[in-house]
Amino acid sequence: MGSFFKVCEHPRSRWSKCPHSYKIRFRSLAGKQVEESGFATQDKAIRRLTEIYNEKKAAGPRTQARVERLAIYGAMRFEEYATEWKAGQRDLGPASVRHLDSLLQHHLFPALGSRRMNTFDPKIVDGFIQTMERQGVGLATQANAFDKLKAILLDAHRLGLFDESPLAGVKAPQYDPERAVIPSPEQLRRIRVAGDDRFLLIADLMSGCGLRNGEAAAVNLRNIVAGDVYRVTEQVNQTTGQYAPLKHRMSNEYRDVPLPVRVRQTIERYADKHGTVNGYLLRHPSDPSRTFPHHCLSNQWRRIKKARIDIPQGMVIYGFRHFFASNCLTHGIPITDVAEWMGHKNIAITFKTYRHLMPGSVSTAARVLNLDLAA
Repeated sequence: MGSFFKVCEHPRSRWSKCPHSYKIRFRSLAGKQVEESGFATQDKAIRRLTEIYNEKKAAGPRTQARVERLAIYGAMRFEEYATEWKAGQRDLGPASVRHLDSLLQHHLFPALGSRRMNTFDPKIVDGFIQTMERQGVGLATQANAFDKLKAILLDAHRLGLFDESPLAGVKAPQYDPERAVIPSPEQLRRIRVAGDDRFLLIADLMSGCGLRNGEAAAVNLRNIVAGDVYRVTEQVNQTTGQYAPLKHRMSNEYRDVPLPVRVRQTIERYADKHGTVNGYLLRHPSDPSRTFPHHCLSNQWRRIKKARIDIPQGMVIYGFRHFFASNCLTHGIPITDVAEWMGHKNIAITFKTYRHLMPGSVSTAARVLNLDLAA
């Protein structure tokens, strides 16, 4: 349970009459030896030891387990903890792992790597954001670095390392992406036929089905699961050049998207004219056994932009995918469906990027709601 004693020149037999106070020694829940002093009598020292014993007994195995975790992980350096946390992120694809490594090595570890986990609090986190601001780090990178730090600290919080969240009250970097540049229907009609058959196929898949360019590069005839449904199952990873799981999804996951008639006809015409390899339509131009390389698309896009084609100022290849979102939302398709079809991680991303495409929605709601109120 512990022990009591005095630190003085008097023998133990004289302690009851000695004016010096008693001390007690015991082991805490974490197993560390602790001393307390200032007990005027032996009975008070014993009473305090009894209280400590009862507290430890009442704590039970769950509290004991938390204390043990605190002892192990609380003293761990951030770099060591983050490395262990990263090993558990088994759902990340190769490109996502490279992005995570870059953020850790260039931003998180230099600033926080040697800090002990049990010393994090909102002030430390806010200081990290301010440091990035002073160093002129771009807002997009600031937001990404903060998101990774947030994920790691939330994992530690769930583990019980903090009584209160070290993120409480912290304002995240205010990254607001530029408004998407979207071609008009007439501009789209001209742009989509300005390249070769491969460019037309990708442009139609992105503008008609909402696919990312890597997903369009992995188009497969077998993924037409119904006359009006295309099943997106994989993408060509831009970094590795290999087929990979969809963004934000595991290897066996997919999403079904609408397949307009024009897009289906483009797929079928391409397959009839150029053939397929195991159902895949787009292949490397010099080696059909390899995937379609990203540079083939970007090179064509540069050539098209140099030609006298009516392309909106600031439009990028992703503008085809933005057109899909615009086409859906301006025709009254719910944003929840659009978010699902586009493969966004959550609807907040869809709303933040495309909310300007829903003008007058509040006014429309006011008119509709007034119908029964005015009856």
